[in-house]
Amino acid sequence: MHPVDWAIIAIYLVWIVWDGLRLTRRSHELEGYFLASRSLPWWAVGLSVMATQLSAITMIGTTGQGYADGMRFLQFYYALPLAMIVLSVTLVPFFHNAKVYTAYEYLEQRFDAKTRAFTSLLFLLSRSMSLGVVISAPAVVLAVVLGISVTNTVLLIALPTAVYTMFGGVQAVTWTDVKQMVLIVFGLIAAVVVLVLALPPDVSLLQALHLAGSTGRLQTFDFTFDLTNPYTFWSGTIAALFLFCSYFGTDQSQVQRYLTARSVDEARTSLLMSAYWKIPLQALVLLVGVLVFVFYLFTPAPMLFNRTHERELRGGARAAEYASLERRFEAAESARREAARAAVREDAAGGAAVEVFKAREAEVRAVRGDALALVRQATGDAAYNDVNYVFPTFIMTGMPVGLVGLLIAAILAAAMSTISAEMASLSTATVIDFYRRFLRREAEDRHYLRVSRVATGFWGLFASAVAVWAAELGSLIEVVNRFGSFFYGSILGVFILAVGVPRATANGAFLGLIAGMGSVAWAARFTTVAFLWHNVIGALAVVVVGSAVSAVEARVARARRA
Repeated sequence: MHPVDWAIIAIYLVWIVWDGLRLTRRSHELEGYFLASRSLPWWAVGLSVMATQLSAITMIGTTGQGYADGMRFLQFYYALPLAMIVLSVTLVPFFHNAKVYTAYEYLEQRFDAKTRAFTSLLFLLSRSMSLGVVISAPAVVLAVVLGISVTNTVLLIALPTAVYTMFGGVQAVTWTDVKQMVLIVFGLIAAVVVLVLALPPDVSLLQALHLAGSTGRLQTFDFTFDLTNPYTFWSGTIAALFLFCSYFGTDQSQVQRYLTARSVDEARTSLLMSAYWKIPLQALVLLVGVLVFVFYLFTPAPMLFNRTHERELRGGARAAEYASLERRFEAAESARREAARAAVREDAAGGAAVEVFKAREAEVRAVRGDALALVRQATGDAAYNDVNYVFPTFIMTGMPVGLVGLLIAAILAAAMSTISAEMASLSTATVIDFYRRFLRREAEDRHYLRVSRVATGFWGLFASAVAVWAAELGSLIEVVNRFGSFFYGSILGVFILAVGVPRATANGAFLGLIAGMGSVAWAARFTTVAFLWHNVIGALAVVVVGSAVSAVEARVARARRA
């Protein structure tokens, strides 16, 4: 990498850390540290909510998803506007008016301490594992750039961020998110411009998109009702509605954001920003991945985007087999390149030349599949997939000097800001829902802040361990949603009982929560139902079992009174 790019990365990271610490105010007070004294404007809170989503996972995992599968992942977000409206009129005013630090404090007010503690524990487990995936995303980039192991890059990112978070506050995190959002969007637009300009002179953008569309990569609606397919219109509007209501309405990393707003109305407005802008921004990210696919139609592409495994295979016991695959790939890719140019010259989507191109594309995919299978056999990693390396490879080989450093700085800054925000939410839940509730109920604010810094360090180390494992699990954006979907539906079910079922009892909520988690575990283990539907299964199980137990308790109570 060019020294100019290194300088850009260094300058930006130093500035963002310094600026984050400079903006910290009243961090010696509990409410100032955890909730910015409930004083932030709606637009800053809204950008912070969106920046948490448009993180390094989005820059790497979603662009890789767009390269491999195209725009169909956009269906995942179709329920988001409706979810934001539902939350704006339900949970947001409940939490704001209750004057709580965490979403789970409200559950004790409504039910009891055990329901609060169990729900908060599920949040800690799900968010800490998801945080590991957030750390994995930039670790993949640095591993490619620096040529060192993912484990070392995980520690390089996570440890300094944990230290920064210990001394920062939510106010500093929020304003850092605002800057992060600007840089990410600028970086994505810059990538689109470079990718369009990189097209051959005789290939227009419309022709290039025709080629991508012929492979199904521009498909944004799939009305097939298939419970095993995670990306259809129905999963994106029904199953994802449960996921978004749970994530934005009950996940402390998001609730803590809009609890910092000045009022209920400003908190609502901050959420509605996502309703208007999330889908267009997600479409932009996926479009970058599609354009990277188009870029490699006319530019030689690597058979494997993870160069580490490529070097291992070249010099290992299966070198001859790998060399044979390389020759097959070069021939298939050359044939695809010629077929792509022929299809452009014909310029008739669906014509004979396009059909030939589609066949050549299938051959390239088949050879790449064989190469990935060889890596899995050689490494013993049955889940290996190099989709997370696609965009970093393009950055390093296809971007001009200066923009390389800018995009990597955007990825790292996005990651560090998101990591610090999620560590802050984990620390808040640990201190408020467990330490202050069960171990030491009365103490000075500075004591709780010391404990929160210890908790931040612990969760940073735990998430780092998860990050090393998560880096090779496949598409990072899908992995993080798989983690969340295991927990989110059940957590949402408890809040549905709390807010929407007036006669729900504490025992009903607690036993319903256990039933919800058990139902999701059963579905994940014994069925092929796509992970998005786990949110529906968990929420319905909690509501049904919780309501039934509550009804039985009510009958028993009436019988005793009689």
